[in-house]
This record gives sequence, structure tokens and C-alpha cells, in this order.
Amino acid sequence: MTPSVDAARKISKILNTTVGYLLGETEQENLFKDPDMLKRLNEIEKMEETDKGHIINVLDGFIKSVKLKNIAAL
Repeated sequence: MTPSVDAARKISKILNTTVGYLLGETEQENLFKDPDMLKRLNEIEKMEETDKGHIINVLDGFIKSVKLKNIAAL
């Protein structure tokens, strides 16, 4: 038997984790529990595909920059 999305949400709340973690989509049990990050992701999701693509490209650039900075600091 497969639980409904509602049941999965309730279970994840009881276990203080995420539905993605319960489904094995991630090994990080606290992923997407930051309300500020979720708010931002929801705003991006509402945008047109072109705008979303631009934002993702900018984020990817920042992430790459931070990773390179951390590698250089080693």
C-alpha cells in the first residue's frame, strides 16, 4: 500500500524530517526545512520558465564561486 501525499506529510512532520527524505530522494533529513529557503523556492517556482532559468544560472554561478573559494582556502 502506498500512502497518500497527505499521509506522507503527516508522517514526515511527526518524524521531524521531509517527505523527500522518507521517499529516499535525499539522504539529508533536514533538506528544505528552512522556511526562508522554502519561501524563496516557492517564489521561483511561480515564475516563467525563462526567468527561472536565469535565476538558476545565477545561483549556479554563486555556488561554483563559493566552492572554488573554499578549495582555494585549503
